[in-house]
Amino acid sequence: MAQPLIFSTGLCSNFSGEGVEKRLSCSKWKKTPSHLKLSSCSRLNITAGYNAHPQATDIPRQWYNLIADLSIKPPPPLHPQTFQPVKPEDLSPLFPEELIKQEVTNDRFIDIPDEVIDVYRLWRPTPLIRAKRLEKLLDTPARIYYKYEGGSPAGSHKANTSVPQVWYNGQQGVKNVVTETGAGQWGSALAFACSLFGLDCEVWQVRASYDQKPYRRLMMQTWGAKVHPSPSDVTQSGQKILQLDPLSPGSLGIAISEAVEVAAANADTKYCLGSVLNHVLLHQTVIGEECIKQMEAIGETPDLIIGCTGGGSNFAGLAFPFIREKLGGKINPHIIAVEPTACPSLTKGVYAYDFGDTAGMTPLMKMHTLGHDFIPDPIHAGGLRYHGMAPLISHVYELGYMEAVAIPQTECFQGAIQFARSEGLIPAPEPTHAIAATIREALKCRETGESKVILMAMCGHGHFDLPAYEKYLQGSMVDLSFSEDKIRESLAKIPQLVS
Repeated sequence: MAQPLIFSTGLCSNFSGEGVEKRLSCSKWKKTPSHLKLSSCSRLNITAGYNAHPQATDIPRQWYNLIADLSIKPPPPLHPQTFQPVKPEDLSPLFPEELIKQEVTNDRFIDIPDEVIDVYRLWRPTPLIRAKRLEKLLDTPARIYYKYEGGSPAGSHKANTSVPQVWYNGQQGVKNVVTETGAGQWGSALAFACSLFGLDCEVWQVRASYDQKPYRRLMMQTWGAKVHPSPSDVTQSGQKILQLDPLSPGSLGIAISEAVEVAAANADTKYCLGSVLNHVLLHQTVIGEECIKQMEAIGETPDLIIGCTGGGSNFAGLAFPFIREKLGGKINPHIIAVEPTACPSLTKGVYAYDFGDTAGMTPLMKMHTLGHDFIPDPIHAGGLRYHGMAPLISHVYELGYMEAVAIPQTECFQGAIQFARSEGLIPAPEPTHAIAATIREALKCRETGESKVILMAMCGHGHFDLPAYEKYLQGSMVDLSFSEDKIRESLAKIPQLVS
């Protein structure tokens, strides 16, 4: 049987703080605009605006597909055996029919099922918060806002896509879903969704993360998931890696291979993933759609939009709706993707067709990649460990609608400490990259005197990532980078195709 397609996952309860009202039930949101709060004791004076425009607090009823508004469409994924564009039926061993339709559609908007919105109401709409204490700490005229996604039960933005993915699988009669996870955010979100809809969940967690973050594993198990360290001895893909390196720290590419192998071999099992693919990025656009309404309600327009990128779902979720507005000539924000110097797919990788996994079981995708067998050092604490970047983000980057920077992890955690000690929230390692870039831009504003509006994606909390903070606080965290020779060695193994 021809091998199917895939990509990867792997990148971040409720916020409460001084002066913030207790979160209200969804039925009261239109009357009390409490989801837009300052992190200081005062609140934005926008009550009248919200009463006049109650739609500003609604959960979006549709997901947005950026492809529909791009004059140049992204290159198609290729079948790993024939090198021809993948057909929808090639994906059927892995995904339910509705998700395949979403993966390949050019429709501009996709209706969100009522059952999914009912679950979204557990944490959506999410708050847009002005970081006034951080502004004061930095002595900057910039106005900093962050869209906080850590209020979901799993503690990150990942639940925005895990819920619809599991629901669509359940509607097709699927009994089991499998996946990979890096830092554990995605695995936690999928386990949560499976517990709601009664599906069995099996997760391959990157070995380095499995060892470093036992509480993420316990979250998954509490919600009923079965969790394996990857590489594992329960799949052929894992066994081959362990034969070559019994102490392998694992990678998302390896974990993907293991999950895909199990899904392809079992008719009652499908594969879910937390980033990279079009339908995953689509589901995350509820973030940006809400944020556009929230910023309009307070009369602000972002000059800078900043988000972290590993596979790209969090960044795309915030940025894509704003790119639509930019393409329409309504706004002109500067959009920045921030990645770690330890895994710099956008800034150091090449734009080429490559496998989404290490074993070469997935389709070939045109993306920015470091090579499908690239394995980040296990001491890299900041999440964002995938070897490639979402093909759609890679395409948007090539079109010039955004730019990318790589920041070392010590600077990221320094920014995280500043954020935690001023705003109160402890960020997950992933959004520390966005925080560090935001601080850089805010300090530039201090030098120039410009009062720019900076909008940042804050994709989750770091309550289960405290060992990384311990390393930083103890002074044992080090910056990682890779020699050009190592990167060239990894890139040399990319399939040589005319693209």
